[in-house]
Amino acid sequence: MSASVRDVAKRAGVSVGTVSNVLNHPEKVSAATVKRVKTAIRDLGFVRNDAARQLRAGKSRSIGLVVLDLANPFFTDLGRGVEARADLAGLTVLVGNSAEDAQRERRYLEQFEQQRLQGILLTPRGEAVERLVDLREQGIAVVLVDREAGESGFSSVAVDDEAGGVLAAKHLLEIGRRRIAYVAGPTAIRQVSDRLRGLNSATANSGASVEVIEVPALSLACGRRAGDEIAARPERERPDAIFAANDLLAIGLLQGLMSGHVAVPEDIAIIGYDDIEFASAAVIPLSSIRQPAYAMGESAFDLLIDEANALSRGEVPVPRRVVFEPELVVRNSTRP
Repeated sequence: MSASVRDVAKRAGVSVGTVSNVLNHPEKVSAATVKRVKTAIRDLGFVRNDAARQLRAGKSRSIGLVVLDLANPFFTDLGRGVEARADLAGLTVLVGNSAEDAQRERRYLEQFEQQRLQGILLTPRGEAVERLVDLREQGIAVVLVDREAGESGFSSVAVDDEAGGVLAAKHLLEIGRRRIAYVAGPTAIRQVSDRLRGLNSATANSGASVEVIEVPALSLACGRRAGDEIAARPERERPDAIFAANDLLAIGLLQGLMSGHVAVPEDIAIIGYDDIEFASAAVIPLSSIRQPAYAMGESAFDLLIDEANALSRGEVPVPRRVVFEPELVVRNSTRP
């Protein structure tokens, strides 16, 4: 059986309160007493139960981060930004991967609620406002990441995805492409539908056609299958450009087209979204719409802590929205 605080107090010849002060407020205890208590801790192998202490205090030293897909380096970079800020604040980050599954997302939110985390950063799979209101009523701060909050009453950090769709469309039109396919993940994902909206608005009066190819997930494998399918079409039925909803899809598309002996960009130009590190390292370097993932993570953490502090004071947090502008990065996959 592990040693308790009472065991340490008995060994050091002090009260339980003195041991607590040594652990939490050593400046209130004499140097000699601190040394005696620490010796007892070392001799007994005592390990403090921070989880229990935090539950008694009603406040954890952790925050949660739930993202759509940890296999996507965009979310890895975003998480690094969150973690860097959390480390400076002395907090830990618990990460959940919803894998684009609404039920899995719900389970993570329930687990984080039970652990009484200070706050949760969430990239939602769909609409989750009612569940998030419940979390806030429990005193848990919530900030949406990579998703604009709209009129939900929550703070959010996002990129203007509609503007990103416009950037991609205008670039493809400028290089003379008129048969554009949008390879999307599930359109229930807000970012996917926003990018499509931008594409449609930019091509509306251009004479270009837009074909939407919806795939089950925003993954490399789904992109590869879509690329195989497009390559297998008769040449006259293929698009002359593809806008992929993210870079993993775009890299998979590139693989499928190349294995089907379709030349990129001569036959079909490809542009992705996110500008992950692998985009520039692809066999044919990939054009992409860049999102500042690391900075988004930092900004989201700052909003979350502000909201957590407001809730701890009994205040209703004022929703704030940070919107980053996307950037076009042109590489060989669309360069004639």
